[in-house]
Amino acid sequence: MKNLEVKIPQTQKQYPITIEQDKIENLKTKILNVIRGQKFLVVISEKVNKLYGDTLGFTTEEKFVLKDGEKEKNFSNYKKILDKALKMQLTRKDAIIAVGGGVVGDLAGFVASTYMRGIDYIQVPTTLLACVDSSVGGKVAINSDFGKNLIGSFYQPKAVFINTNFLKTLDDRQYKTGLGEVVKYMFIEKSCLCKEDLNLSNFISENIDKILSRNLNVLELLIEICIKLKIAVVEQDEQEKGLRKILNFGHTYGHAIENITKYRKYTHGEAVVSGIKFVFALAEKRGLIDKNYRYWAEDILSKFNFKVVSDFPHEKIIKAMKLDKKADFNKITFILPVDYFAVQEFSLLPDEIF
Repeated sequence: MKNLEVKIPQTQKQYPITIEQDKIENLKTKILNVIRGQKFLVVISEKVNKLYGDTLGFTTEEKFVLKDGEKEKNFSNYKKILDKALKMQLTRKDAIIAVGGGVVGDLAGFVASTYMRGIDYIQVPTTLLACVDSSVGGKVAINSDFGKNLIGSFYQPKAVFINTNFLKTLDDRQYKTGLGEVVKYMFIEKSCLCKEDLNLSNFISENIDKILSRNLNVLELLIEICIKLKIAVVEQDEQEKGLRKILNFGHTYGHAIENITKYRKYTHGEAVVSGIKFVFALAEKRGLIDKNYRYWAEDILSKFNFKVVSDFPHEKIIKAMKLDKKADFNKITFILPVDYFAVQEFSLLPDEIF
């Protein structure tokens, strides 16, 4: 078991993160031990509910089962969960529990941030992507027709419970989408300004086979490293006013791909990996890195055998990237590599990109 803690000095917010391989049936007791009120609403992924609903032990009346897929992170489901919470008469002392991947965590967290102006919520990530990234840091949101995560807030969870046993039943494509976020952390590690030297690139290089075969002991360490890097960033910049922007490495282009394909053709991780390849090419073109670093990065990515994303017309990509929440006055913001495992923010005009 690993116990980590997020401590944000500016707002004095703090919460625990547990990473373990304990039996899943023990989770409910642990979760209820940190809830202040008497009532709670569990927002759970449909797939997770089928696999682990009985094991987790929550009743049907306590659950809102959310269909799987990025498209479910929408206004309609946001309202349905709010209505369920109101019918259950949840008070400000009660809580929402998110059990699932990033979609469930983002949506349930946004509900929690707005229900009665904010109630507690617990993150129980069940995908690798949610374990290493979206369950920690307090970014909660829903999508709109205009783009991804454009309606949301910063709202920290009460606690995060990570159980690597959930990853055993994750399908291969969803497992690899989480690895897309893992490699993102590798490329930005030096810029995270973590006080601890974690050497994620070495860890990945030495353990690629064990990572791909889902060795739970290795995964526990991998998740711990990624979360430590994210904690280092979030504790310095909770609301993405500066340093936290580096976590968007690969995401400007990646979000554009997701938007163009209506979140149906590629997973988030596949889109992000495509975005990482794009910014490496862009950084080399602008003379920020040499070709050797780009080749090394592409070689590492090839070892994970990520799904290849199709090329799209430049005009279509530019239009989608302009809708990104980080765009500013016709300029599009990118996090670009500038050295091995170091990145910086750049705002570029459309004609500077392609």
